Amino acid sequence: MNSKLWIKKALSACLSISLLATCSAVALANSAKVAGELTVAGNGVLVNGESAQSGRSVFSSSTVTTPDNAGAIVGFGKLGKIEIAPNSTFALSFDEKGISGNLTSGKITVLGAASPVNVTTLNGTIVSLTSGESVMATAAKQDKDDDDGHGGAAWWGFAAVMVAAGALIIYAATNDSDRIALGGGGTVVSPSR
Repeated sequence: MNSKLWIKKALSACLSISLLATCSAVALANSAKVAGELTVAGNGVLVNGESAQSGRSVFSSSTVTTPDNAGAIVGFGKLGKIEIAPNSTFALSFDEKGISGNLTSGKITVLGAASPVNVTTLNGTIVSLTSGESVMATAAKQDKDDDDGHGGAAWWGFAAVMVAAGALIIYAATNDSDRIALGGGGTVVSPSR
């Protein structure tokens, strides 16, 4: 055979092997580490003791601390999103399966989650939260509909107003004659053709 043909075949084989090795190394170097994205409302939010701004990546085992005039939201993509209230400290722990953490002060709210978020409170109680639920470090879970802590008093007030309005409509309908008076009782003249 021709020596040029052998050189071309050897060069092609070497390039193919180097391309395969490079692609394999890039694929193996890809980290499967899950990260959250921090959104800050206010100033003074700390992540692991360092000042943090919106857009910062937050990794598992990070501690987010908020002062009394600022809050933070951590988004985890398809895993969900949590809100950390002012005056709170929350040590995050998460992977591709779910979110959990230790709440040592303040309050967190689950804004959305693919699976329940397990939060360990100050007294060691593990609280499982779903979307819309909150927990304080010193208290038990608050339901979605009872974030104000008044046992649903706002709902009862709304129901009382609706019942009173219904009673007024029924009273007005039953205590009036069937006479319908539209207008002032004047004479109506229509043109005839």
